Formats: sequence, structure tokens, C-alpha cells
Amino acid sequence: MSGFDGQSLATIIRGIYLNATETGWVVLYHPAEDPSASKDQFSENVICVDITSSLANDDFDEGGAAKIFSEAFAAWEFDRAPAGVEALEKNENIKKLPACVLVKNRNRIEAFYWIDRDIDAVKARIEQRNDSIFEIPSPCPGTAPEKLAGLAPGMSASGRNDVVKNRIALVTGGAQGFGEEIVRGLAASGALVFIADLNQKGAKKLAEEISAAEKRTAAIPVEVDVSDEASVQRMFRTVVEKAGGLDLCISNAGVLRAGSVLEQDLEEFKFVTDINYTGFFIITKQAGLLLRRQHRTAPDWKTDIIQINSKSGLEGSNKNGAYAGGKFGGIGLTASFALELVEYNIKVNAICPGNFFDGPLWSDPEKGLFVQYLKAGKVPRAKTVADVKAFYESKVPLKRGCTGADVMRAIYYIVEQEYETGQAVPVTGGQVMLH
Repeated sequence: MSGFDGQSLATIIRGIYLNATETGWVVLYHPAEDPSASKDQFSENVICVDITSSLANDDFDEGGAAKIFSEAFAAWEFDRAPAGVEALEKNENIKKLPACVLVKNRNRIEAFYWIDRDIDAVKARIEQRNDSIFEIPSPCPGTAPEKLAGLAPGMSASGRNDVVKNRIALVTGGAQGFGEEIVRGLAASGALVFIADLNQKGAKKLAEEISAAEKRTAAIPVEVDVSDEASVQRMFRTVVEKAGGLDLCISNAGVLRAGSVLEQDLEEFKFVTDINYTGFFIITKQAGLLLRRQHRTAPDWKTDIIQINSKSGLEGSNKNGAYAGGKFGGIGLTASFALELVEYNIKVNAICPGNFFDGPLWSDPEKGLFVQYLKAGKVPRAKTVADVKAFYESKVPLKRGCTGADVMRAIYYIVEQEYETGQAVPVTGGQVMLH
């Protein structure tokens, strides 16, 4: 990274707020309209941070910038105390934070950063130029229930879906299938969700529908090809541009091209592997770089990368080796990435769902697997699509397919469970059991 990078600084600034309050925030970056303006023209509520020393030789020093911002915010908070140290001690239960940050570089105003708890509130502040400071009681609203109750971490499991409230999440392949179910679940639980998909028409439609239902900006579409690293980089730049950072990255995009190892051509095999295996590597790499930057100013804030894997990643799949092989590999990547990224408080886990019988892969009336299997006579004595579905449901001890709600419960568990990483969590109705 070289030169001034306004979007990267947004992530470092967001980390300051996460660290101070233990709850989610949105940070919006805006280039300065008048770079030659003086700091004296702005309200005393606006904190001014000079980052010149972190841009030596035009190379951006991420660690140096994090140190500068941490020190500047500590000094600003001290200066806001009514009468120095004694008053600060008396008011230690109130945390004060600015709603607007001004960044200077060599006497030039580079950018403003506006902050609030959700994206609509930030936009309202920008429109109104409302720079009134935040005065936040400690513990901050949104703090984990066990901390509010004075319990040790992990001693409460109440309100599991609240673990994603006010969080910023991204779901690849989010416009349809399991991805859509996950997007809807996260938005209903109070998260801001980026719907990342090549299918931009579907992503935009879904985002509009969800935001209208939630009566807030709850979902934002963003285009991505997970097999193309440049596309993934652009996606995460968009996330930072529109929200300032990230808390939860769900790598869900996947494809299936079944075929015998004796017949499937190499191009088809590579297509499946590029999306399901290599795509997860690219997503984790770029998400990890973003989350590591945020970690520099929020060292105690835990973030999550979750791969939506498959039961085929646990047991294999007949004449479906490209898919199962990529999923097996994904579990290996999950465990390996978890060991590396734990240093930055990034947890990496996988969820291995059973068959999503109600999704288009299985239930599409023209191309779905139920129709294909009926026509191919794969299920003995089956005369209707319902017969085929019943046959496959009978293979599941709990007698039904996996649903979006089942996967959401696993996501909530993984996010809430601070003491677990590198795991492959089966959600298969007992069809695949770990041993």
C-alpha cells in the first residue's frame, strides 16, 4: 500500500470505536472538498488527526497510522474532561467519542470520516453536518449479556441472534439459495449485510426488498466473481467505502457440476474447484487483510470468517468428485487459516449443511435434481418428484432436508462461541455424524 489511502484509514478509525464500546459502528469516508481549509474553521467537536509521519516516503505505514489514531483519540478524550484527571476519574462511566474525524497530511486536509451506530444515522449526520459528540454509558448498550450481568465470558447464551446486531456482514453467493436465506436471517437479526454476487439484478432486488421490510438500510448489493482476486479486492474496497469495516464474512458462493471421474472433462473440474476451493482462499486472504487492519486498533474485537461447506466435505459424493474434493479441501483450508489468523482475533470455521431440498438445486421444476433423478430412473419405483424427494428425506435420521434456519442457528453459535476456531460444524439432521 502506498500514499494516502482514505478507505484503509476508515477501517483503522472503526477499530477505535469497536475497542472503546464493544459494539458495532459504521464509518463513512469523504474526501475533503477544500484541502486548504484550516482546522480552526471546524467545531471543537471534530477531532483532527495528522498522519504525515505514517506516510514517510509515500509508503503507508498501517501500524504507524493505528498508533497515531489511538494516541490522538486518547488525547481528545482527555481534553474533553471538565477539569483534567480528577474529573475524568469521576466520569469514567461515560465514554466520549467524536462523530466526525478530520485527517491532515502535510498541512493539507485529506478527508473527513463520519461515524454512527448504523448507516442511515451516519448519512443523516453528514446531511445535517451534525458533529455532536457521543456520550456512551459504560458498559455500552450492545455489550454481551454475560458482561452486563458481571459473568465470566461464555456464561450466558441468551438472545443468540443478538450476536450479529449492529454487525457488518458479507455473504458471497447471497442472491439466491442458502445465501439468500443467510442474508435474510442476518438482516432480520439487525446486521448490515452486503449481498455479494455475480447476479447483480437478483442482489439489488433482494437488497431493496429486505431494506423495505426492515425499514432501514439493511442490505447492500456488491458485485463479485470469487474466482477472480481483482474482483474480490474491489468487493472489499466497496465494503470499506460504504461501511468502514467488517465483522462477519460468510464464504457461501459455490457451484456443482456432477460427473464421473472417468468422464468429466478437466475444464469442468477446474470450474468447480476455482469457485469452491480457490475462491475460499481468495476470500479469506482479502477479508483477512481488512480484518487485520481493523484489529490494529480493536485488538479485543473478535471477527469471523465462515465457509458454507457441505456434508460432501465430510463423507465424499459418488460421481461428484470435483464438488466433494473442493469441499474436503475447504475444511483443510479452514483449519489452516484458523491457526494463522487467530493472532488477529479472527476465527475461521466451516458449516457443513445437509441437502437443501427446498432450494433450486433440488426443487427447480425443470432442471432440479429431483426432476433429473426421476427421469433417469435413479430412484427405484419412484413415479413422481414427490416420490424422489421422499426417498432422499428417508436417508436423513430427522426425516427432512436442511433449511436456512438450521444454518442460521449454526452461524449464531459460531459467532457467539468465542472459544472455538478451525472447526467443521455438521448441520445434517444426523445423516453425517462426526467420529
